[in-house]
Amino acid sequence: MQGKKASSSQTPTDPNAPAPSTISTSQQSYDQLIQHLAGLNSVLEAESSYTPNETDLQVATVQAKIAELTAKNTAVATAYTSISNSRIARNETLYSSTSGLVETANEVKKYVKSVFGASSPQFAQVKGIEFKKPKI
Repeated sequence: MQGKKASSSQTPTDPNAPAPSTISTSQQSYDQLIQHLAGLNSVLEAESSYTPNETDLQVATVQAKIAELTAKNTAVATAYTSISNSRIARNETLYSSTSGLVETANEVKKYVKSVFGASSPQFAQVKGIEFKKPKI
């Protein structure tokens, strides 16, 4: 399945002009593909002369496939929500500006330096350990 625009997009003649913003019309997301398959199935159901010999092409099999794809797509969406929330909690634990692991580790390094001195073997053990926040 390929979606195409009714008219082609125009390329600007001025090379300094910003590129035009476009919206995808391919309709190839999993939601859209399931919806298209359901639409095709409704056409097949309406056609009384549609009686294929192949089991994979029969209306009941297509309906079962649509139900299976819908269930799997819902499971993926649920799993994505869970992992996204877990990543947010992880980032809060690691990178919080007041109680995060990175902030705590950097404060410990400063403390070791102030207690034992910058040239001490204790500070030499910890000064090479890098803790930094990711660039966002």
